[in-house]
Amino acid sequence: MRPLTVLLAAPRGFCAGVRRAVQAVEDARAATDRPIYVRHQIIHNRRVTDRLETAGVRFVDELEQIPPDAVTVLSAHGVGREVAGQAARRAAPVLDATCPLVRRVHLEAARSAQAGRKIVVIGHEGHPEVTGILGHIDGEAAVAASPAEVEALGFAPEDPVAYVVQTTLSVDDARAVIAALHARYADVAGPDVRTICYATQNRQTALRRIAGRADRLVVCGARNSSNANRLREVGEAEGRPTLLIEEAGELPRAFVEEAEVLGVTAAASTPEELVQELLDRLASWRAISVSEVGDPEENVRFAPVDLGALA
Repeated sequence: MRPLTVLLAAPRGFCAGVRRAVQAVEDARAATDRPIYVRHQIIHNRRVTDRLETAGVRFVDELEQIPPDAVTVLSAHGVGREVAGQAARRAAPVLDATCPLVRRVHLEAARSAQAGRKIVVIGHEGHPEVTGILGHIDGEAAVAASPAEVEALGFAPEDPVAYVVQTTLSVDDARAVIAALHARYADVAGPDVRTICYATQNRQTALRRIAGRADRLVVCGARNSSNANRLREVGEAEGRPTLLIEEAGELPRAFVEEAEVLGVTAAASTPEELVQELLDRLASWRAISVSEVGDPEENVRFAPVDLGALA
């Protein structure tokens, strides 16, 4: 059988915000004997949360499920003001692992609402990040993930509108919704789509870079991860059969049997170890030649989550 060429998209995998959030939980566990509880998944990756659970960390849906003496960690997706206020009133320490880029979206949404604009959150209704953004808006707000949903908005055409964008959304999807907003409303304000999130844009661009050279594409990531699903959609939009897998063992041999070149990437919430396990699985079937395409270095660093509350 012919050797399989594997093109690894670069950058891929953990972004700075995800790395910061996971590190906060690990550091908290090392710094205190108190139980550690995280509201929602710290990131959308079952492998990461399983590892943390094995180490004693607990994940819950609501603050009310957290014991009074436990450390509370707010996930990278962010929360609304009401939830943040409830957390702050707890007697035990609270660590906020909200991604700084998500926090920037919170501020943009709040400022635009204070200026009297109706807010459109471009994103997926019910996603934790979108729910958190809505929780920072005083005034009328709606969610739209497509041009069709823009047409269904209840705002009047003469209303001043501002948009903010879920950080893990596809850049192409965001552009389409923004164009629909400008077509329907005369007064629209919002950020340049290129400022959504460096990691989202970089990973989608990196996947497009290898898609034209690959027969098939594999995205490593969780099925409940927005950024993983957007990468899958990008691959499909490039006209390549694209498979999203959570574990290397999910890759069927038939998917790669006829391929000569396979493109591989990993979502921003996916650890690199999964990519290596995928390569090991491929190598057990046939000879492989692996090349990294692009620049793996992202010079973005966020200050760590302040653990002062644990002192």
